[in-house]
Amino acid sequence: MLSVAGRSFAVEVVRRRGARRYVVRVTPEATLRLTVPHGAPIAAGLSFAAAQSSWIEREWLRLSKQLAPWTVGTICWYRGERLAIRLTDGRVCLGQDDAGPWSPSADIRAAVTARMRAVAAAELPARCRELAESAGIRIGRVSVRDQRSRWGACSSRGTITLNWRLAQVPPGVRDYIIWHELAHITVPNHSRRFWRLVETLCPAWREHEHWLKAHEREFF
Repeated sequence: MLSVAGRSFAVEVVRRRGARRYVVRVTPEATLRLTVPHGAPIAAGLSFAAAQSSWIEREWLRLSKQLAPWTVGTICWYRGERLAIRLTDGRVCLGQDDAGPWSPSADIRAAVTARMRAVAAAELPARCRELAESAGIRIGRVSVRDQRSRWGACSSRGTITLNWRLAQVPPGVRDYIIWHELAHITVPNHSRRFWRLVETLCPAWREHEHWLKAHEREFF
């Protein structure tokens, strides 16, 4: 356990062979996930985490606000816009989308995120295949999942996994993430060759990467 600002956080230690340094993350479950490089002492990792107490406190406050119940008027990202949740004729609405009926006991957050997930499941695989075909890239299965810390992934078998939260970001940013994973079909690393290919596939990738770095903490 680690005490920060009067709150006790359980510490989950994760050893990773490829890790080069200690990394601490705060989870929505109020635990600290401490990544420890293979062979490195756990005690030093715990000391590292303790030294991050100010950051941990700020991060937990941010997460607490993010996890607070959503109500009518709550602002959230959807298709690249910050929109207020509305009630129209007894229906929960976000922009032009209907997220379902409302009742006093309804979980508005669950209704809105369910709508976003449905949009992601319907649109992301189709868009991925459309972009792959336009570039002559052969891919395997495309799935949409709830990934806690990344926007997408590409397996060695060409399976692409995309985060449902891509339904919340601007279309250009969404496409950049898809192009990024499609580039991994050809180059399975982040070498200079990889980034040259990304530049070819998505010339505005730097602009989209900048947007992600500026807003990513609002989603995860």
